[in-house]
Amino acid sequence: MTLDSDSIKWLKNRFGNNVKFDEPMSKHTSLHVGGRAEAFVIPENIEALKDLVNWSWQKKIPCLTIGDGTNLLVRDGGINGIVIVLTNCLKTIAQTDFNTDGVIVNAMAGAGMLNLCFFALKHGLEGMNFAIGIPGTVGGGIMMNAGTSYGSVESVLESLNILLPTGQTRRIRKEKLDFAYRRLSLNKEQTYVHGGQPVILDGCFRLHPSDPEKLKKEARKILKTRRQRQPIGLPSAGCFFKNPVSEKTAGELIELAGLKGKSIGGAEISSKHANFLINRHKASAADFLALMELVEDAVLKMFDIDLKREVKVVGS
Repeated sequence: MTLDSDSIKWLKNRFGNNVKFDEPMSKHTSLHVGGRAEAFVIPENIEALKDLVNWSWQKKIPCLTIGDGTNLLVRDGGINGIVIVLTNCLKTIAQTDFNTDGVIVNAMAGAGMLNLCFFALKHGLEGMNFAIGIPGTVGGGIMMNAGTSYGSVESVLESLNILLPTGQTRRIRKEKLDFAYRRLSLNKEQTYVHGGQPVILDGCFRLHPSDPEKLKKEARKILKTRRQRQPIGLPSAGCFFKNPVSEKTAGELIELAGLKGKSIGGAEISSKHANFLINRHKASAADFLALMELVEDAVLKMFDIDLKREVKVVGS
């Protein structure tokens, strides 16, 4: 435990009903697994978020910021410290600029990626259709450089704003961002504060006016294809592993290893798409971890390829 009685008192006084203690993370992840968070806070506005981030940094209390929990595997032992949820305080999407180079849309980190896609479609803006069907929030999408074969966040993100543990905010332009496949590395010279991690507040996306009907038709086609190829209706975290630098995708490698449909406990490798690990029946985090390691070992042994996880594993 990392929270003493004074810390618990401060959290109760500052956040009231917006803080919960010993909160099961299985209620807040798309995999529906995970132990308890010592404290689970949903700040009501950006000022409350700044207070919490700065206070926890000064107190040296570990924090984990999350959105919808769609790319998260929380171990059964739970999370010490504070889980901060951004979906309430950072959820607006708005057009902020229009010029010859396109339209700038600002989307806050807690807004849904799907909502950003729908906003673009509604206003006839091209550039976000690649993300149709990608779960999670804008903040997570930026950090993961979320994408599909149609494109990625890197191709449309113009800049982002971050919150430092000190309470200061900082804007970082695209040319200062280090994007890679399914990853964004923030420049430590700009973001480093001893003992604390920056929090993404929002992203500015450069989109372009286009024919709304054409965009909607394209979006429907992309969404239909995703639904045909991916398991729908059972808890998952989307694609579990990154595609390696090889001719075959992670899903193809897992299938060739003979693991499609394999299960451990309540966790199962989808028989529809082998890069989806699904919660078939009351799985535990330990079930998913064991299945994950089985996949990694089998693919390494058979193909000499070390699969990298797209899903973030946290907790104890």
